[in-house]
Amino acid sequence: MTDHALLDSTTHRDLRVRTARGAELGDAVMACITVPDEFRQVQDDYPILFRLDVERDNFTALAMFGFENGENLYLDGDRWDASYIPLAIGIQPFLIGGTPDETADKQVHVDTASPRIAVGEGMRVFDEDGRPTPYLESIAEKLGALDAGYRGTNDFFAALRRHNLLEPLTLEITLDDGSINRLVGFHVIDEARLSELDAATLGELSEADHLMPIFMAVASIGRLRDLIARKNRRNANG
Repeated sequence: MTDHALLDSTTHRDLRVRTARGAELGDAVMACITVPDEFRQVQDDYPILFRLDVERDNFTALAMFGFENGENLYLDGDRWDASYIPLAIGIQPFLIGGTPDETADKQVHVDTASPRIAVGEGMRVFDEDGRPTPYLESIAEKLGALDAGYRGTNDFFAALRRHNLLEPLTLEITLDDGSINRLVGFHVIDEARLSELDAATLGELSEADHLMPIFMAVASIGRLRDLIARKNRRNANG
């Protein structure tokens, strides 16, 4: 359950947020949304896969943390074992609100039903005078980066589809204990097709700032080996 409310310094003057990591705080998730502007940071730690929403006929980019729902192989008790935490995780329990008009001012909302909302502990959102704390200012910066990334996502995926650069991925992995894990229903960059693009097309993608995220997504696939290794260690440790 969620309960989204517009953040304001009167209603939420005493609001505190637990910034630790843990399954009980909502971090036990298989993946989170990421955006092309963030791919450079994400690919250092996580595979980036794409999922097609058939009903809406649009793609979403995902930073992958595990092989099944509720599995985060980067979460070790209260420690997130990675150098970078994706924006969509780092902003919780906040989100962007506003009108469908992209030119209108965005608003900061908070999920008051989140387990991160605390009483008497955690990071203050407003100080005693009702001014945003440095913590809230950092959240607002991340929200702004995520919002800007979202707004560029449609053009990015339109370019990928225009040049037939997406292909389905079906990955079946036999782990050290003999169990089988599968990733199905995802897409990746078609590297063979990418290598066939002519200079003019590559120039067009580069000019539109799409080429770097494409290469970052390709590079991230190597992180699947790390994900498999984490799964094997998790199984071995019980």
